[in-house]
Amino acid sequence: MGPRATVHRLSFVTTTARYWHLADDGRIQCDLCPRHCRLNDGQRAFCFVRAREGDSLVLTTWGRSTGFCVDPIEKKPLNHFLPGTSVLSFGTAGCNLGCRFCQNWDISKARDVERLSDEARPEAIARAALDAGCRSVAFTYNDPVLWAEFAIDTARACHAVGLKTVAVTAGYITEQARPDFFGAMDAANIDLKAFSETFYRQLCYAELGPVLDTLRWVARETSVWLEVTTLLIPGQNDSDDEIQRLSAFCANELGPHVPLHFTGFHPDFRMRDTPRTPLETLQRARHLARAEGVQFVYTGNVHDPEGDATRCPSCDTLLIARDWHRITGWHLRDGCCPDCGARIPGVFEAQRGVHAGRRRVLVAPPKERT
Repeated sequence: MGPRATVHRLSFVTTTARYWHLADDGRIQCDLCPRHCRLNDGQRAFCFVRAREGDSLVLTTWGRSTGFCVDPIEKKPLNHFLPGTSVLSFGTAGCNLGCRFCQNWDISKARDVERLSDEARPEAIARAALDAGCRSVAFTYNDPVLWAEFAIDTARACHAVGLKTVAVTAGYITEQARPDFFGAMDAANIDLKAFSETFYRQLCYAELGPVLDTLRWVARETSVWLEVTTLLIPGQNDSDDEIQRLSAFCANELGPHVPLHFTGFHPDFRMRDTPRTPLETLQRARHLARAEGVQFVYTGNVHDPEGDATRCPSCDTLLIARDWHRITGWHLRDGCCPDCGARIPGVFEAQRGVHAGRRRVLVAPPKERT
């Protein structure tokens, strides 16, 4: 795993972590993600935010955030979960993957814990979401798996006041931790970064297998509404063969009703010399995935109204029209196609949501009431 940073005394709240045990060699092993980092006193795990202090493992970012925004739910992206509604989004710092193409690298690769300048407790976050007119709270920007304790505590506070919860995650989590984490979520968008072990090892410093296990488990063993996203990177994971194999996995192993999003790469972090993903690549991927049996395939990070649209898989009637993340047409009737009556999988309300548009709105850090 390489050398680990030394823990400096922390100036804000930590909480004792779950999902660890004392190994035979005296080190503490973290059991949250498949890395199974083993730590001596004063060391941090690969994710940087889980650390050994004495004889216990702590989460150093409980109650802290890199910022809060109100987003349209379609930005997560979730197209079949309360479409058109607003979601309060926030993240912390660090990541348990090492993606060279990370597009939130300033957050996920943060090593300065003081970057977490906003303090908020779970109850304050839930109340802020209600005050902002949101229907849900999303744990996003960096992967909430590595701050699972904070995410779970916040999800409980959200459920207590009638809010839904959303995890935006790479799904790199152990079998032991999955039930607690996803048991606190109403919806999840899981990032399937490629369908190649080589890609995961060379570009993410991780493994594909545990992600596929998580996807299967969420789809088959939970009631969590699931959508999947793959960022297509030119020359890395955008061949017809890989797209077809990935799509066949989604259709056959997860179910043809699970929405699949192909999103466009832009040069960032350690892959600044790689060109942007052409619109034609995303449209080709959408065509290939539909041919493999995926019923709902979307394109993202590009202007493509047809790739944003939700159509009936039975009769091709346009059900939800979108322009970027703004809904421009709503033709669902009680969650069903108005023409053929087919029920559309998802979490829908009688009326579409009322979020104003595609852009996020920054909000002040939620504060405790006195």
